[in-house]
Amino acid sequence: MMSGLVRLNAKMKCVSHELVHIESCASVSRPRLPQWLRKGRTHFEAVHHLKAEFRARRLHTVCESARCPNIHECFNRGAATFMILGNLCTRGCGFCSVPKGSAAKHDFSLDRNEPRQVAEMAAQMKLRYVVITSVNRDDLPDGGSQHFAETVHHVRTALPQAQVEVLTPDFCGDLDSVARVLDAGPHVFNHNMETIRRLYRRVRPQANYDQSLRVLKFAKRSWPAILTKSGLMVGLGESAGEVHQLLQDLLNAQIDVATIGQYLQPTRRNLPVTEYVTPAQFDSYRDYGLSLGFKMVFSGPFVRSSYMADRVTEKASMASC
Repeated sequence: MMSGLVRLNAKMKCVSHELVHIESCASVSRPRLPQWLRKGRTHFEAVHHLKAEFRARRLHTVCESARCPNIHECFNRGAATFMILGNLCTRGCGFCSVPKGSAAKHDFSLDRNEPRQVAEMAAQMKLRYVVITSVNRDDLPDGGSQHFAETVHHVRTALPQAQVEVLTPDFCGDLDSVARVLDAGPHVFNHNMETIRRLYRRVRPQANYDQSLRVLKFAKRSWPAILTKSGLMVGLGESAGEVHQLLQDLLNAQIDVATIGQYLQPTRRNLPVTEYVTPAQFDSYRDYGLSLGFKMVFSGPFVRSSYMADRVTEKASMASC
């Protein structure tokens, strides 16, 4: 575990970064959206129904806040990824459309009823696989890890037969916070690398490539039986060789599952797309990852970290047998 001084220094360094202002990309010439990235939105009734249920419980989903292109498909099949710790993130990652804010300008008080509401909503949806993620809360001493752990506890109590996957922030490298979430007993631990090392300053300016790898490695080393997972986006200017290196780094950290999807610019204020990666290249990334020894590599244009998470975990578990 990190010493108190090291942990405090990491927290101060993390909080000291100002939110990054992404210049409007309206004038940037973007590649034309290819046919394989055109996805129909036909399940409006299912989307409206679930949105209303979430609002009634004052809950948020990353599906909505991050403008996921799969929301119609997932909501129609009764799946959603819960996003806890509010709907304001203290970081300014260039790729993300989740609303940004600071404790100095917004009410960042935690909803202490949120963990129970998540569990009740998951039970109401009759979920057999529950995915819980969160915004970054660098303003909190523990990064919100206790709140995260309480949510996992409530879900496991309400749905003892369900599997729980957590998709956590890096908690500014505070491994005590990571351990706190893992002690709550999730079945799958997920933390996204998001991009290759060279692009970190541009894409994740308040994060650190090696720090994220340490979080993932710590999770597997401390809880060997847990399934570990990480995701990345392509189309931001990376090369195939750099993606291969990231996959190798993840395998060296003993990660079981890798997910690879196309970055799609969610708003004009987010980073522009550099390239629309072809389905054939996604297949190549999958084949390379599997050749390295991953239990599962889920790679495709519409793949997101928690997309079809139940099926991905099932296949990865079968590969372990």
